[in-house]
Amino acid sequence: MEWTTSGEDVFVRLDPGEEIHASLQDLADTLGFDAAAITSGIGRTRQSVYGYMDDAHRYHRVTIEGGSELVTLQGNLARRENGEAFTHLHATLSDDDLRPHAGHLFSAVVHVVAEIHLRLLPKAIMSRCPLENSEFVALSFD
Repeated sequence: MEWTTSGEDVFVRLDPGEEIHASLQDLADTLGFDAAAITSGIGRTRQSVYGYMDDAHRYHRVTIEGGSELVTLQGNLARRENGEAFTHLHATLSDDDLRPHAGHLFSAVVHVVAEIHLRLLPKAIMSRCPLENSEFVALSFD
């Protein structure tokens, strides 16, 4: 991973074998920020797990084992109540037949490269807390 900053913007390149969530969480710890909007991401991934939450607040997952294009990536980063960095990401992936797959991104390993933009939110006070009877970890503002 390499990154550069310009004011409140961070542009990061992830390399083969790096997992997107873990890498962005590590970046938050390295740079010392607590909140960010993840505004864009492109690249090529593998072992991509995406899905959706149903009306009963349960996640359903689909895996693309092989390579896929990371067409869009967006979301945010906040801290859990214990201080751990937490990323909430949604993505559009395209398989090698150019069929789109979209939803909540649970995990994805960079296959070739991922180029991601984050906008730091240094004055935002927000955290992630689990919801009762739900797999969702809600965003709250203090």
